[in-house]
Amino acid sequence: MSRSEIHRSQSGNSRLKAIAWTAILAAFVYVCIRVVPLYVNDFQFRDTMQSTARFASVNRQSPEDIRKNLLKEAEKADMPIRLEDIKVSNRGGRVDIEANYSVTVDLHVYQWTLRFHPTASNSAL
Repeated sequence: MSRSEIHRSQSGNSRLKAIAWTAILAAFVYVCIRVVPLYVNDFQFRDTMQSTARFASVNRQSPEDIRKNLLKEAEKADMPIRLEDIKVSNRGGRVDIEANYSVTVDLHVYQWTLRFHPTASNSAL
């Protein structure tokens, strides 16, 4: 094998590696674009739940009012939460809130179902 043939062979291998790494990077960015907003929405919803739980006793909100307010917040963020997915209990001034929901992400080659279970309470008060 001559030097020019070896150089061409090595050049082809490095080009193939560059294409493969570019494809992997593009797939990673695509998945992040599809998934990260769901986690951001969940984080913001958890924060809303915690604020609601913290001030529920002070604001004298009933469990049904809390559920309806949280559902409105979820709808604003276009989250797939139904009223029956939100559980609120109020025992002696202690408010516990939990929600269970799932989101299926269509990645065109795979259906990925993410399950979220945010909880909040005012037990720290």
